[in-house]
Amino acid sequence: MRVLVTGHNGYIGSVMAPVLQAAGHDVVGLDSFLFADCTHGSATPEVPAIRKDLRDVEPDDLRGVDAVVHLAALSNDPVGDLEPEHTYDINHHASVRLAQSAKAARVSRFLYSSSCSIYGAADADSLLDECAPMAPVTAYAVSKVRVEDDLHALADERFTPVYLRNATAYGWSPRLRCDLVVNDLVARALLTGTVLVLSDGTPWRPLIHIEDISRAFLAALEAPRDAVHDEAINVGAASENYQVAEIAAIVADAVPGCEVVITGDSGPDPRSYRVDFRKIGERLPAFQAKWTAAGGAAELYQRYQRYGLDDDAFNKTYKRLPWLLRLREEGRLDEALRWTSAAVTS
Repeated sequence: MRVLVTGHNGYIGSVMAPVLQAAGHDVVGLDSFLFADCTHGSATPEVPAIRKDLRDVEPDDLRGVDAVVHLAALSNDPVGDLEPEHTYDINHHASVRLAQSAKAARVSRFLYSSSCSIYGAADADSLLDECAPMAPVTAYAVSKVRVEDDLHALADERFTPVYLRNATAYGWSPRLRCDLVVNDLVARALLTGTVLVLSDGTPWRPLIHIEDISRAFLAALEAPRDAVHDEAINVGAASENYQVAEIAAIVADAVPGCEVVITGDSGPDPRSYRVDFRKIGERLPAFQAKWTAAGGAAELYQRYQRYGLDDDAFNKTYKRLPWLLRLREEGRLDEALRWTSAAVTS
C-alpha cells in the first residue's frame, strides 16, 4: 500500500516508517519538522516527505494514498498544559480535518495514534479494557478522546478509522525524547547516579517499546477490514503493566552504580491505570510484543553511552517543552507554534 505517515520525522515516526518500508509498503511522510534538530546518534532514514503543518493539509496532499498512519501531535502533557489552545487546534481540530481530507481523497484506512492516558486516574484493582470509562486529566488526553469521537462519526463502508490506544511509550529513537518515564529515569540515572521518583511509586503505568508500537500499526494496516473497522484497540502487553517503583527498580538494574530515591510525595500526576490487552491479541493476531521494560532500559543505557548524553541536551534538546520554548525564544517559531519566515529562509 501507499501509506502516508504524519509525524514521520518524530520520536515514533522515525522508527515506524522504516518498519513499514521493510514490510514492502510505499511510505511517504508529512511533517512540519519541529524536531529535526533533536537527533541522537545515527540520522533518521530518508523518507519522501511533504513538509507541511498538519493544520494546512488538504485533500490533494492525500491523492493516491491507500492508508494514513496519523502520529503527528503535540505529544507531551507539559506542552498541553502550557498551550491548551494550540494542543486542541493541532491534536483535535487538525486531526479531524486530516481525516476528512483523507476520506475526500478516498483513503480507505485511517490509523489513529491514540493513548491509554485517556483512562486517567482509575481503580488500580481493575484491568481497563477498551470499554472502560474514559477519565482524561490532561489537555493531551482530552484531545485524544475528542478525535476518537469525531472519527467514529466519519466511519462508513468506504472509510475505516482505527483507534490504537498506545501504552506509555519508551525506547531509543534517532529522534530522541527524554520526557517519557523510562527514557527519563535511565537518563537521570546515568547523569546523576540516582533514579529519582517524584511520587510514592505506587501509580500504575502500562509500557510499550516504540518498535512494538510500530509493529502493532503494521498489523492494523494489514489486518482484514472486519477485524479493525471503527475499533479501539489497546496497544501493549499484559506483562508490561508496572507500578512506578517497579520501573525504577528495573532502571536501577540496567544502570550500574545508581540508587533509587522515592520521595514519597503524592506527585503532580494523578494518573494511575492498569490496562487489559486481550483485544489486540484477538483482533491483530500477527502482533506480539517483543520488548520488555528491562530490555528497553538496557538499550537506552547503551545508546546514551554510545552516542553521548549530557545535562544540557537532556534538559533542553530532548524534552519537548524546553525545545519548543527555545525555538520561540530564537524567533524561529511564532506564538501559534508555526515556523516564522526567518526560520524558513535561514
